[in-house]
Amino acid sequence: MLAIWPRRSTQEHAEARLGLLMAAPAIATILLIAIIPLAQTIGDSLFHINLKFEDAPRPFVGLDNYVSALSDDSWFNALRITTVVSVASVVVELVLGMLIALLINRSFRGRGIVRASVLVPWALTTVVSAKMWAWIYDGRYGVVNDVLIRLGLIDQPIIFLVRPELTIWAMIAAEIWKTTPFMALLLLAGLQLIPHELYEATALDGASRWQAFWRVTLPLLRPTILVALLFRTIDAVRMFDLPRVLTNGGPGKSTETVVLYTYNTFFTSLNFGYGSTLAVMTFLIVVLVSFVYIKVLGAPTQGARR
Repeated sequence: MLAIWPRRSTQEHAEARLGLLMAAPAIATILLIAIIPLAQTIGDSLFHINLKFEDAPRPFVGLDNYVSALSDDSWFNALRITTVVSVASVVVELVLGMLIALLINRSFRGRGIVRASVLVPWALTTVVSAKMWAWIYDGRYGVVNDVLIRLGLIDQPIIFLVRPELTIWAMIAAEIWKTTPFMALLLLAGLQLIPHELYEATALDGASRWQAFWRVTLPLLRPTILVALLFRTIDAVRMFDLPRVLTNGGPGKSTETVVLYTYNTFFTSLNFGYGSTLAVMTFLIVVLVSFVYIKVLGAPTQGARR
């Protein structure tokens, strides 16, 4: 028996080395496209780098850029806009995605066609989607105004993308239309992992469909909901292409998200030092949101496993 242990240990070490060798390309890729650029961005955030002036000095300023960001009204406005857009869109997407997932999880004629058609908005690139919604909201020939006028709800066209109090909600509606299918797809995958026998057992116990949803579906779907909310919230916080194409942050700065503000700081103001600071702060916000989600939604699941 004693002679067997060294052999097993040697075999385990060999398997570990093989696993590390096979994972090396992936690790190198992550290092190349994620870790190194992140380290470079953190380093740049500690300097004053303005490319508007050729051969301008790049003095070390330490945390001064971060102090400036904490007193930057434009940054806090962008953070407020991002929070409103993220919360509103993700909440509505979760509700609509759950309803769509429950519907297409049932057996009915033409289910395959319905599933494919539901994914069409998500399959479109965001730039195409944003351009399409710009036409839909147009005050002269937009579909939304035409429908509202035909229904008698308004007397004259509304310029959705000019009025700040309407523009942000118009952008949120476009975001919901675009990404609800992604939420529905993730939730559908979770629903299909739930054994049908559990529903049969609850039916035998006399539970209604609503009770089965709360006592069976929702608890077992909790890990999937966590993943869906995490993915969608991170995407919403990092939203750039939709406001960039649909409104370019306007009117004024009423739809300027944190990523769009960071982009403008980088490539319009050419302030790479301060732009790097905003990028690092956005990264920290994403990490914080991920941590909160995992703690709030992940802890009960882990407790249940124990």
